[in-house]
Amino acid sequence: MKLVLFQFIDLFFNIYTFMVFIYILMSWVPNLRESSFGEILGKFVEPVLAPFRKIIPPLGIIDISPIVALLALRLARNGAIALVDMLL
Repeated sequence: MKLVLFQFIDLFFNIYTFMVFIYILMSWVPNLRESSFGEILGKFVEPVLAPFRKIIPPLGIIDISPIVALLALRLARNGAIALVDMLL
């Protein structure tokens, strides 16, 4: 049971991290975020990225807030796994 939960948590966070990474790369291609795929992906990813963008201002043309968001996602993954390990 524990192993299945660990695998589910790991899979969920890996897929979400991959989605954030794709969304970041989409910003390099003009008008790709305005496509239907970009809009759908933005609805999933922007709620996580928006708080970090409010806290960390862009450095010129470079926005480092997605990097911090990816680190926070990794910490959340580790915390969720530790929580499941503690509860079960």
